[in-house]
Amino acid sequence: MFKKHEIYKTDKYNMLTVEVQGKTLIVREISDQWGEDSHTFVSRPEMMNWAEKRFRPDDFVGREEELDGIMTALKNV
Repeated sequence: MFKKHEIYKTDKYNMLTVEVQGKTLIVREISDQWGEDSHTFVSRPEMMNWAEKRFRPDDFVGREEELDGIMTALKNV
């Protein structure tokens, strides 16, 4: 049994979820541009390190609230 967290979902082709399986965190990123990408982390700090590189402030100029929401949701996993 694992717990699934929805970080964001804009539609059925663009979403980010995190599954918690014991100490393992599996991040699934589904995008209409790149398809599905899956990342496995053994700790929350490792996941947050990836997230800080993946979701850069430069990519969210004018959408800072969206970035804050994503990072907050990830921190709350």
